[in-house]
Amino acid sequence: MADYDVLVIGAGPGGYVAAIKAAQHGKKTAVIEKEHLGGVCLNWGCIPTKALLKSAEILDGLKHAKDFGLKADNVGHDFAAVMKRSRDVANGMSKGIDFLLKKNKVAIISGTASFQDAKTVVIAKADGTTQTVTADNVIIATGHKPRTFPHLPVDGKQVVNYRHLLALTEQPKSLLCIGAGAIGMEFGYFFSTLGTQVTVVEVMDQVLPVEDAEIAKVVERQFLKNGVAIKTGTKVVKLEQKAASVVVHLEKAGVAETVEVEKVLVAVGFLASTEGLNLDKAGVKLDERGFIQVDGNQLTTAPGVYAIGDVAGKQLLAHKASFEGEAAVAAISGHSQPVDYTQIPGCTYCQPQVASVGLSEKKAKELGKAIKIGRFQFMASGKAKAIGHPEGLVKLIFDAEHLQLLGAHIVGYDATEMLAELSVALRLEVTAEELMLTVHAHPTLSEAVMEAAADALGVCVHQ
Repeated sequence: MADYDVLVIGAGPGGYVAAIKAAQHGKKTAVIEKEHLGGVCLNWGCIPTKALLKSAEILDGLKHAKDFGLKADNVGHDFAAVMKRSRDVANGMSKGIDFLLKKNKVAIISGTASFQDAKTVVIAKADGTTQTVTADNVIIATGHKPRTFPHLPVDGKQVVNYRHLLALTEQPKSLLCIGAGAIGMEFGYFFSTLGTQVTVVEVMDQVLPVEDAEIAKVVERQFLKNGVAIKTGTKVVKLEQKAASVVVHLEKAGVAETVEVEKVLVAVGFLASTEGLNLDKAGVKLDERGFIQVDGNQLTTAPGVYAIGDVAGKQLLAHKASFEGEAAVAAISGHSQPVDYTQIPGCTYCQPQVASVGLSEKKAKELGKAIKIGRFQFMASGKAKAIGHPEGLVKLIFDAEHLQLLGAHIVGYDATEMLAELSVALRLEVTAEELMLTVHAHPTLSEAVMEAAADALGVCVHQ
């Protein structure tokens, strides 16, 4: 008999959810983690960055206290204390994962895993010893590593990735973010709000390239208004490091430019973290992009070996990883519960926030769909005006024939907290009329969803 029914490699948001679900299904389960329970998301990504962003939001609010008839003089910040709070939040959450795993009787094994064969894993311990375990089923959940390029050498001091920024104790006077995806824009917002001079460079023609273009434009305008330099359609040619700065050589449409900054953040995507796993010994193959090849049930090319989360590609998002973990456990338990990747929501937590699910306007048109669009500007929302955040809008994409919801896009304050309603609506194939006829409490930001649906039908009252 094998030591375990299910062995999970990696305890991130995919791995620990899979391990707990397997244990709840009556499987004898263990999870192997080489660093911190909760993975990158909880320790060095999703959670600590949101703690930082909240500090920035509060500081920004205090700076505008006069707009609300309030007095908040000599407002400032303690950078080291802000960073410490972020780490404390992450550490507390990691301890919570430890509790949940133990509560569900999941064995926790510390060390670095590698395959001996598809059912045998060797764990290298920190003290130099090894442990060999066997399992009927193995779930690989080892996550990602930052993508690097030869002309963007990360040294961890002047040229850094997101993890290095989260460990800073001194605030840089200037920062250039290479990449205007979620990481670049979130850190750009955080540091600029605290007073760092920020430049964001993106090779594509818009910030947040995966988002709807109209939505991304709202974010860009707000960043520019706040003093952030935005350079889209621009590539970084090389980095020239000096004693106390980095000269960044840029090029746009054949025109060269240089920007000198204290630090450079490289945020240009991710690769699957598979080094040292000895996947070939297990019979696990990679796809053409270097991610682990899986089927609809997360099964790899090796019987009994599954892969979930960032290491398996597609959307590199924590909630996607968790749902893939559930899909893998369902398959192991004799059921099929594949993830519908067309309904994975995406969120960016800078201000204004961005939240989306389903098709963008551009993607819908590329697919040849006839569409109707409903919009509602937060400028016309009583709640948005009352809280001092009238920027942004709700944009809904409907099928022109049946007016079924195809995609939803929100940019504005607390946009990420408004998205779940639209995720449910997309899953249930709700129509514009059904959204419009759903009574939304007044005054709320979510009324904008109802109004955008009404706009698609040509009967919006409030704009």
